[in-house]
Amino acid sequence: MPRTPLTIITGPLGSGKTTLLRHILDSFPKKIAILMNEFGEIAIDSKIIAGKNVQMAELGGGCVCCSLLGEFEAAVNEILDTIAPDNLIIETTGVAEPDALVFDAQENLPKVRLDGVITVIDADAIVKYPSVGHTTRTQIEAADAILLNKIDLVSESELEEIAQKLQKFNKTAEIFPTIRCQVDTELLFGIGREKIEQPPHHIHQPEFESFVYTSSAISERTRFEEFANNIPSNIYRAKGFIRFSDGIYLFNFVAGRWDLEQFQQQATELVFIGKQAKQRQAEIIEQLKKCEY
Repeated sequence: MPRTPLTIITGPLGSGKTTLLRHILDSFPKKIAILMNEFGEIAIDSKIIAGKNVQMAELGGGCVCCSLLGEFEAAVNEILDTIAPDNLIIETTGVAEPDALVFDAQENLPKVRLDGVITVIDADAIVKYPSVGHTTRTQIEAADAILLNKIDLVSESELEEIAQKLQKFNKTAEIFPTIRCQVDTELLFGIGREKIEQPPHHIHQPEFESFVYTSSAISERTRFEEFANNIPSNIYRAKGFIRFSDGIYLFNFVAGRWDLEQFQQQATELVFIGKQAKQRQAEIIEQLKKCEY
């Protein structure tokens, strides 16, 4: 029986991984199962099927979005047995190092074959934060293909410097410059990875903390936009949903940039991620409450 191709999508917080997943779902003509740590920003309208190790929700066209509940290996096998997808995609969290996941897939998942590791990099964030941390470096080093995303936010000379920096960490990965992760999806599948990952020896030290704010109140948009413009610099990433008088919006904040997009959701639910984020938690929540009616 042929093994199911597995693609791992990784990259720093806010680089565009979910945007890439949306693009793949819109344009890749095969039955896909996506395994995420959370359903996140992919809209799910249909009934969720709760399994022992994974929750599954149909996305249309035979595609399924899955949220990890139990053991990783058991969840993957449950998806393969229940859905039988043509391709399996795993989206890691922004602070995950993919080498352990790659090794696990090679050693403990006989029903899949690792097709490739796709790393999404935010060009603008690399310019603003030129020091590449340990986690981001491992994500670049593991890549078979790198999507250098948000190139519309940097200059040509900056783009060349970023490409050279990426090549220092990874000489073999193909670099695809993109805006909003728009890339021919055929370039991302059928890579046929041949690298053999060695067992990881490091112990991952989390660089980031996070906290969540939920509310059923309505926020005043102008006040919230002022809040977004003044989010503390140690908060690198914020995402989630904010409720205004005209509906719920998806809020997406990365390294000082943010946008709002109308979205179907129930109430305000925001997550903030950054270095020593919890030290600013009370202050940020107080500011959020000032935005509410």
